[in-house]
Amino acid sequence: MERVDYQSLVIQDVLNLEKQGELNLNPWYQRRSVWKESQKSYLINTLFERKPIPTIYIRHTIDIEKEKSIKEVVDGQQRIRAILSYYKDEISSLHPEIGKRVKYKELNGLQKQKFLMTPLPVGYLQSATDADVIDIFARINSVAKSLNSQEKRNAQYSGLFKQFCVAESTKRLEFFRKYGIFSANDFSRMIEVQFMADLIINLIDGLTGYSSKKLDDYYKRYDDNFEYGEETSIKLNNIFDNIICLNPDVIMNTIFQRPPLFFSLIMAIQDRLQDIDTKRLEQSLIDIDAIYNIEEIKEKSPKDIDFYNAISATTQGEKQRKIRDEYIKGFIF
Repeated sequence: MERVDYQSLVIQDVLNLEKQGELNLNPWYQRRSVWKESQKSYLINTLFERKPIPTIYIRHTIDIEKEKSIKEVVDGQQRIRAILSYYKDEISSLHPEIGKRVKYKELNGLQKQKFLMTPLPVGYLQSATDADVIDIFARINSVAKSLNSQEKRNAQYSGLFKQFCVAESTKRLEFFRKYGIFSANDFSRMIEVQFMADLIINLIDGLTGYSSKKLDDYYKRYDDNFEYGEETSIKLNNIFDNIICLNPDVIMNTIFQRPPLFFSLIMAIQDRLQDIDTKRLEQSLIDIDAIYNIEEIKEKSPKDIDFYNAISATTQGEKQRKIRDEYIKGFIF
């Protein structure tokens, strides 16, 4: 193979190639289309948002018998199929300007034009043999690292609950970074999104322990519809608005910088935001941190010891979370 030439095609170019029969979406080494409707919809939403998508790799060949140029899709078949499905009104997608899922036919003229002019990153494989293509296809689709539970969820689901969790996490990215709640590695492995998904479930269902299965069930159940989105977003905004009003040191320089403790702080205040006294809350967090760091166990009360144990061992169980919740509320309210 000589080289890979990178350039952009707009969506209208892809549609033209498909209409002219110059787009091969079924080369012999490709797997069949396996994307669910929610995954297709998420891809279209990504294009609406002008967010980047992975490069589409194409081998340019010539059909000698038909004297026709053929663009063989090496990688990106499902992305192109999703675009074609949307253009043909087979699926709907959330449009940022409209605020709801719409089909292509429901877009106005300017919105259609913007969609059709959306650029797609394309890499053309020049003079690639079948052996080159198979090697490239295998490399592109190999996984360099094992995925954690959240990364697997993110790969499997593309619906409304996933989008909501990602959006709410992204809104707090600068907060999480500034306050040191999550590390750079945490962000790269989507730990903050898992934290947010777990928090959202607890805000809706009430305080319970962390369960990977429960997160999976939520992602699956609310893949097509998530009716709690608006009220939960408002609640999260109110919670974080109250936390931002605090002196940052009472989070950054205390045990409440740890994700399990930060989670417990949120759950402790979430249903009594109107009762919060900022100064008292700040002092409460300082006092709890000071008690936790007392080395002499004889200076701690039984409740202090229970709280200490609920932090030091398993931190995500329902029992530990409820102990922390009761203890923190005892200081704040």
